[in-house]
Order: sequence, then structure tokens, then C-alpha cells
Amino acid sequence: MFDINALDRIIKETIETIEQSKIQIYDIAENSSLEMNRVKQELAEVKSEVAGIIKQVDRLTVSEKKARLRLIEVSKDFHRYTEKDIKDAYDNAYTLQVELITLQEREKLLRYRRDHLETSLRRLQATVQRAEKLISQVGVVLNYLAGGLQDLSSKIDEFHEAQKMALSIITAQEDERKRVAREIHDGPAQSMANIVMRADYCQKLLDLHPEKVREELVALQDLVRLSLTDIRKIIFDLRPMVLDDLGLAPAVKRYLTDYKDQYGFQIEFFFIGRQRRLDTTTEVAIFRIIQEAVNNIKKHAKAKNAVVKMELLPQKMTVYIKDDGIGFDLDKIMADKARDGYGLIGIRERVQLLKGELNVVTVPGRGTSICISVPVENY
Repeated sequence: MFDINALDRIIKETIETIEQSKIQIYDIAENSSLEMNRVKQELAEVKSEVAGIIKQVDRLTVSEKKARLRLIEVSKDFHRYTEKDIKDAYDNAYTLQVELITLQEREKLLRYRRDHLETSLRRLQATVQRAEKLISQVGVVLNYLAGGLQDLSSKIDEFHEAQKMALSIITAQEDERKRVAREIHDGPAQSMANIVMRADYCQKLLDLHPEKVREELVALQDLVRLSLTDIRKIIFDLRPMVLDDLGLAPAVKRYLTDYKDQYGFQIEFFFIGRQRRLDTTTEVAIFRIIQEAVNNIKKHAKAKNAVVKMELLPQKMTVYIKDDGIGFDLDKIMADKARDGYGLIGIRERVQLLKGELNVVTVPGRGTSICISVPVENY
């Protein structure tokens, strides 16, 4: 079984951890955003500087080319130009060349820095976007945990009830198997053994006292008829064929008529609405509910009269069962774990499986009424 208090504590700790994570993600987003703005500003400055360097390189390239041409010109004509002219041309060309190489290297460094800043900017932008998305997702999770799981304890209780219901259904099935096995053993099985003995006895009578065989065969016939009645009763209890053949209302009417004839118990039956077939599971469940309620009246209520009324509407079926018996204290009976709650627990579980509603009204000395409403669909 779940420890609900421990689970609540775990949920609270989880919410606190997620809230702290949200704060940390928010800090990351803020720091990344600040760094992104700084990188943007630095990138703009570098791009501006690169543009300026490119212009200087272009101008210096032209000047350096002219200086080399001048150097070539003075170097070829020694008659027109003096050694000083040649040296000046050489120094000028060399100076421009060195300056051009220096600017080109600086341009390369600035371009590399620009590319690195652009890569960093893209990564920071992606980080900020992911952080903002995570903040939004964490907010949704927190809202869900804070809101949607507030009733988790009640849901776990419902789960426990469903587990108990499943276990009680299994227990009821096993009890039903034991009951059927006991009825077969005490009824038809004993009768079959008796029939075999009677048949052997008839064979012996046929040789010794033929005149007594007819009388013994009549008794044997009565025994077979009685066994057949018991078997049909067991089959009807397991699954009334009329329920499959004709539907719920005729099956209930047949069951109540046989019950009245067998036990001399006065039960009135009323059906309101247009008869139609329902889902097989619904028909069987409602039939078993009525069967259990009638058995409870006979076993516990000490009633003289009872009424079973069924009303079939387009979207639901209502079953009303009332007796004039001694009644009981509902809260006390349902709280007593040592007893089966007069069968009401089984009835309630079947109603819950059908997603219906159960209402029991009873007062000691004033009888009991049970009202069941279940949704139905046309079959």
C-alpha cells in the first residue's frame, strides 16, 4: 500500500527542487543575455574596425604598388637618377611594404576575432532561447504539480478502493465457485451416485423380483427429475438462459416468480419504459445486483413484502428495491469490517463498475429502500 504522507512529502520536495532549478535557469538566461549584449557591442566595434582596416589596406596596396614601380624605374636608369634617389625609392617601397604586411596581419586577426565573436553570439542566442523555453516548460510543470496534483491523495485513495474492489471481486468469484461446487456435491453429485445404486438395484430386482422393478423405476424416475431440477437451478444461478434469450426485464421477472414460488415470499415486480436489449455486461451486472438485494431481504430483513421496480430511460436505467423489514443502521453496518455489510458492499462495487450511483435509505424498524441508477446504451 502507498504511504500517502511520504508521497506528499516527495511531491513537495520535487516542487521545491523544480522551483530552485527555475531560478537557476533564470539566472543563466539573464547572464547569457547580458553576455550576448556585450558580444553584440564588441562585434559591432570589431566589424567597424575591420571595415576601416580594409580601406587602409586598399589604399596602402595602391601606394605600395606605385612605390615598387618607382623603384623599378629609378633602378633601370642610372644616368637620370642618383644613388640617393634610388635609396629613397627603395626605402619608401620597403616602408610601405612593411606597413602593408602589418595592416594585412591586423586585418586577419580582426577577421578571426569577428568570426569568433559571431560564433559566440550564435551560441549565446541559442542558450538564451533554450533557457527561456525551459523557464516556460518548468512553469507549466510547476503549475501542473501545484494545481493538478493537489488531489493526488484522493486519487490514490480511489486507486486503493479500485484495488480493494478487484480483490473483493476475486474473493466473490472464489466464494461463488465454492458455493457452486458445494451445491453440486450435495445435490446433483449425490443424486447421480444414488441413481447409479438404484440402477444396480433394478438389475438385481429384474432377476430376483421382476414384479418390483416397475415400482423401483418410478422412484428412479422421480430421483432423476429431482436431480434435473437441481441442475437447472444451479445453471440458472450461474447464468440464466432467459437473460441471453429475452433480456433483462423478462429474466428478472422469471427469477422473482421462481423465488416467490420456492420461498413463499411476496415480491411485486414493475417495469416502466420500452424494453430493449442492453450491453451484456450491464444486463448481467444489474441482474446480479437485484439477485443480491432480494437474497439480502430474505436473509436479514425479516420482511413480509418487497417491491422491485425497473425504469429504462434512453440514457440510464433506474432500479428501485424496497422492503417492509426491520431495517438497520447503515453507518454501523458499513463500518463493520468483520461482516459483509449485508451484501451492500458487493452491490456498491458492481454499481461502481457500471459507473452508476447507489443510494440506500434505511432506519431500524422502518424497512429499507435501495435506488440504483446506471448509464446505459442501446445494444
